[in-house]
Amino acid sequence: MPFLTVVGSINLDLVARVARLPRPGETLTGGGFERFPGGKGANQAVAAARLGAQVRMIGAIGDDTFGEEAVVALRAAGVELELGRAATTGIALILVAAGGENQIVVVPGANAHVAPTSPGGAVLCQLEVPDEVVYAAARNADFFALNAAPARPIGIEPDLLIVNRLEHEVVSRGKLVAVTYGADGAALFEGGEEVARAAPPPVDVVDGTAAGDAFAACLVVSLLEGRPRGEALRRACAAGALAASRLGAQPSLPTASQVDAILAS
Repeated sequence: MPFLTVVGSINLDLVARVARLPRPGETLTGGGFERFPGGKGANQAVAAARLGAQVRMIGAIGDDTFGEEAVVALRAAGVELELGRAATTGIALILVAAGGENQIVVVPGANAHVAPTSPGGAVLCQLEVPDEVVYAAARNADFFALNAAPARPIGIEPDLLIVNRLEHEVVSRGKLVAVTYGADGAALFEGGEEVARAAPPPVDVVDGTAAGDAFAACLVVSLLEGRPRGEALRRACAAGALAASRLGAQPSLPTASQVDAILAS
């Protein structure tokens, strides 16, 4: 069982479902509203734990009513928590259209106050926390994976960089680089050369909010398990597809057996 430390964001997601996304200045009536634990860091920590890793999460929540609600799924997944405290918990305002397309606005809250730490070992980080937190997380890591989202230039070359095609235009440095292409799958690059490519299994897309987080966590866990790169990438694409077929961020994240099942089918 691989051990993974996730350093990153913890949010509460406020999700409204709409028939279509609004145009600028337009008001729409939504078809439903739900609250889910979220944040890219927390999503990836929960996903990694469900996929079989032993996971520690380093992040921060607020001294408000949202704080404990935001870590419910982390606790349920058995993730070890190291939490700082600030005034307010991070919030994501999410609109999800009928076809699964979404719009997201994140208010960082406590995520802007995560204390820099260097946990060592295998570490997975994202960019919903300050740069100094990312640099510290990488400093003593034996294996450092960075999901460079939301994308911004950062002066670090991780062992594994995970980006979508638009993020890749902003951040491209990594010893191994995974680029996702939505329904067209994903590819792995080393030294600028493609070394693996995979396509996701077909699913009915419901909500793509945490698909990228499921992909990132599954790719990291699969590589830490010693799986070949092509197999690791196929599993990551399957995990992302499963997450996109379900509503909500953390409720949508699959287990290892569910990934095995959809690949077998």
